[in-house]
Amino acid sequence: MAEVVRTKQEICERVAAARAGGKAIGFVPTMGALHAGHRKLIERSVSENDFTVLSIFVNPTQFGPAEDFDRYPRHLEADVAAAGQAGADLVFAPTAEEMYAADHSTWIDEEKVSEGMCGARRPGHFRGVATVCAKFFNVVRPDRAYFGQKDYQQLRIIERMVRDLDIPVEIRPVETVRGGDGLAVSSRNDYLSPDERQASLAIWRALKQAAALVGGGERSTRAVSDAVRSEIVRDGRLRVEYIEIVDAQTLEPIVPLEGRMVIAVAVYCNHTRLIDNLVVECPKAD
Repeated sequence: MAEVVRTKQEICERVAAARAGGKAIGFVPTMGALHAGHRKLIERSVSENDFTVLSIFVNPTQFGPAEDFDRYPRHLEADVAAAGQAGADLVFAPTAEEMYAADHSTWIDEEKVSEGMCGARRPGHFRGVATVCAKFFNVVRPDRAYFGQKDYQQLRIIERMVRDLDIPVEIRPVETVRGGDGLAVSSRNDYLSPDERQASLAIWRALKQAAALVGGGERSTRAVSDAVRSEIVRDGRLRVEYIEIVDAQTLEPIVPLEGRMVIAVAVYCNHTRLIDNLVVECPKAD
């Protein structure tokens, strides 16, 4: 089982000792409820570094007032065991009081990549994400940090923040992990009943259909979006929050479709919000 520390002083001391021994530091930030996607992040860090730190922190500043902060799954003992089994050396599991002073008043706002998609629907969410990640980077000071591509907009925002603020950490993307049925693994999948999970498989079907359309020569953003929506809502159990087709790097809308793009969706199954995406290569028009 991985060692657990709870304070910033402890994590700084443990990482400093590892670095003094010539070890490269990998970092995997999580909110716990570890699953196969997190395991892949940890394993990638272990393969590329000498010492891997995993954080477990349900960050209150990235949840809106009507979101699921209070019911977000918390399984610290099981998560620590899973982290150790995957090869993590150290788990940093601070309290909110440890991470944020009572009069905390400094935030990081990325103003470009965060404009659309989840950023437009969850005000303040990415401010909380960027701020807590910057704090973790300052405390852990890793050489490399690992983020899953399922949270695609988050990945691009963190990359932009690190570039713009000259934070000395290399961001390593890790591709989305899916269950055998195709559903992207997520801590929020725990909320789904068996019937709801079955209904949610329409998300992956829709994304694959969209990729096939683009691969077959479709260049209309509207046509591809309509096809995605039609498949997702077909049986009436899913509700679309957004479907966006954007440049894979800048996240700006693409009209007509060309180049490297990401087709991204947010969908509600009952009260559970699910996000997914697929990166597609489309030859540029002559």
